[in-house]
Amino acid sequence: MTPVNPPPLGGTSSPALAGAGPRPVAALSEGVRVRVLRLVHGDPRAAVEAADRLTERQAAGLDPLPAEPVELAPERLSAQRREVRALPEDTRLVLLLAAADQYPVATHAFLRAVAAVRLDTRPLEAAEAAGIAYATAGGVGFRDAWTRIAAYETASPADRRDVHRLLARVLHGPAETPRRAWHRGAAALGPSARLAAELTEAAARARSAGDPALACALAERAAALCTDPRERPRLLARAAADSWRAGESDRSRALAARMAAEGDADGDADAVTGVLALRTGHAGEAFDALLAGAVRAARPRPARTVRAARAPEGAAADLLARAAEAAVYTGDLRRCQDAVRAAREAGIDPPGVLGGLAAAVDGRYEDARDLLEATAGRCGPGGDPTSLLHAGIAALMLGDHTRAATAAVRAAAAARARGAAVLVSQAMEFRAYADFWTGRPHAAEAAALDALRQAYATGQDNGACHLQAALAMFAALTGDGELCRERAAAARSHALAHGLGLPAALAQWALAFLDLGNSRYDAAAARLRALAASGPGHGHRAVRHLAAPHYVEAAARTGDTRVARAAHADYDRWARAVGSPDELALSARCRALLTPGADALPHYATALDLHTQGDRAFERARTELLFGSALRRLRRRTEARDRLHSALQAFESFGAPHCAEGARAELRALGAPATSTRAGARLSTRLTAQQLLIARMAADGATNREIAARLALSPRTIDHHLRGVFTRLGIRSRIDLVRLLADSDGG
Repeated sequence: MTPVNPPPLGGTSSPALAGAGPRPVAALSEGVRVRVLRLVHGDPRAAVEAADRLTERQAAGLDPLPAEPVELAPERLSAQRREVRALPEDTRLVLLLAAADQYPVATHAFLRAVAAVRLDTRPLEAAEAAGIAYATAGGVGFRDAWTRIAAYETASPADRRDVHRLLARVLHGPAETPRRAWHRGAAALGPSARLAAELTEAAARARSAGDPALACALAERAAALCTDPRERPRLLARAAADSWRAGESDRSRALAARMAAEGDADGDADAVTGVLALRTGHAGEAFDALLAGAVRAARPRPARTVRAARAPEGAAADLLARAAEAAVYTGDLRRCQDAVRAAREAGIDPPGVLGGLAAAVDGRYEDARDLLEATAGRCGPGGDPTSLLHAGIAALMLGDHTRAATAAVRAAAAARARGAAVLVSQAMEFRAYADFWTGRPHAAEAAALDALRQAYATGQDNGACHLQAALAMFAALTGDGELCRERAAAARSHALAHGLGLPAALAQWALAFLDLGNSRYDAAAARLRALAASGPGHGHRAVRHLAAPHYVEAAARTGDTRVARAAHADYDRWARAVGSPDELALSARCRALLTPGADALPHYATALDLHTQGDRAFERARTELLFGSALRRLRRRTEARDRLHSALQAFESFGAPHCAEGARAELRALGAPATSTRAGARLSTRLTAQQLLIARMAADGATNREIAARLALSPRTIDHHLRGVFTRLGIRSRIDLVRLLADSDGG
């Protein structure tokens, strides 16, 4: 099994990767490229071989990659095999014992096994002399992962079984039961009901201990040894679910395919296929499978069924929560009503996000608020990561971004503690929004970039699509039009193919936000009107609602206020229902924009008062800009100057130069000096998080191609970023960049 954390991606800068072979690594999609590199342990030569061996469907991400690196790059392993075979027999035996102790399940029993049989370890000196392996305080270290695999694979099947039996014999502590069971299963000659039962129980222990990677290995081996054909698909379903949680998406998809080929796995099949579809496939199909799985999980199940760690009711509620996520991703929120009805018919209490969305679709905003508030309140430390994730989503819907960020951070921490790698990047998707809206765009962008890499590494292409849309929004804030359009196009293309209304709508909003910041009001209004489009992969009712303040601003600037007034009326209803200061502030700003002349000023003042109680710092700056502009037109020069200067400073601190330029233009129209605080600013406030990261890599000597490979971007995008860095910093070369970073105080 490959490691959960992906290796550094710098190796893709090799010239061989850029053009060797019929299918170079650089030609693969971002998600497939990252997973190939992870599978081959970051080895650039192996990646070249692997890319050429992929089928067309694997290269496109439609079929899972092979689960083991040797299946993708057998030629890369051939040299290590020859080196191992050239060693003395007793040296190969020591290396075999060490390799079996480490791969694919680490058991840390090598030294005990050596002592138990009084094995002579002096032959290891031959391996050390050859540079293949070396002695460590805990056993044997291999030169690299390929050498460790070769040490195991070059041994005969009989020798492998012998070392597994030896390792099983010395693993006798209560906490070592799952690993002992693994070695006993690995030493088996054929199917065994007794060993399958032992492995199944061991998998349950590993699962409850927060080690889904080990649970997967045990459950998969149990399926291989199982003598009951009715039980085998259920074991494969559990292995697929465990593998998915561990971040091994390709293995999970392959196991799910084997499960489907074996036969009926009851609700377990719905759960696995639903979750896989939610994060990698079509969101509409995910909703159907998850809802069906929830209904089946709520029914009494035969005693022979391999049960999950939770009770059926808990499993059903969890599947309903996932169905709610699928409904959110599709944008077809009416499905939430279908899910609530199905849940009640099955006697299940619908999760708060699901019920809250259904109530909001019905226009029952007070009921929606109460249900979402109850869910958002469950964001204490140490909770279930899925529950914490839903608490964060509910808090975002309520406009409580501080609580949303807290829930997201705790969800990520809980996921890491339980070995659920896939949930970490999902939690960070929503943390990025909270950071963004609360005036921490650099932290938001950094979190989103990190989550994007994790999403690709764990095969969550739908999550990556969502993050691409979020990053498009961040690029819109900084005025980086080229990057915003590139990110938005990538998000919309994937979203349309996978029925993802949420990222499609977010990408559209990002483009509208870019237009708005550049005073292209007609274009912004047209894009935001398009958010009303329904259907998976196109629009999203919730995003349309959240974008209402920007639509009102664009429409008011173009004089088309009829639809804008209706949008504001609905937004105001929600703002009053939830009582969020920020939502109320934005509603007051909308009212000001729709009110002519001096009568608008009290509404602007109300909006600013409410902003002081909230946390959406960037929107407060936009309100100050609009307020200052209105004051200027009414010739209230002193008040206008104060508001505009405040907005200018805020926009510069956020790294939003185009918005800052709007404030400067208003100050020039006022005849006031548009002084800038930017000259003495730290680099961290003059560059976006991504620009700063790229600048540091470039200053360290990395080429554009190397930077592109490490950040999963195109070299052309990196070139664009560096040109933006040079422009923002007023420099002309990398030498100037190195000097400036050296002189910086870490900003």
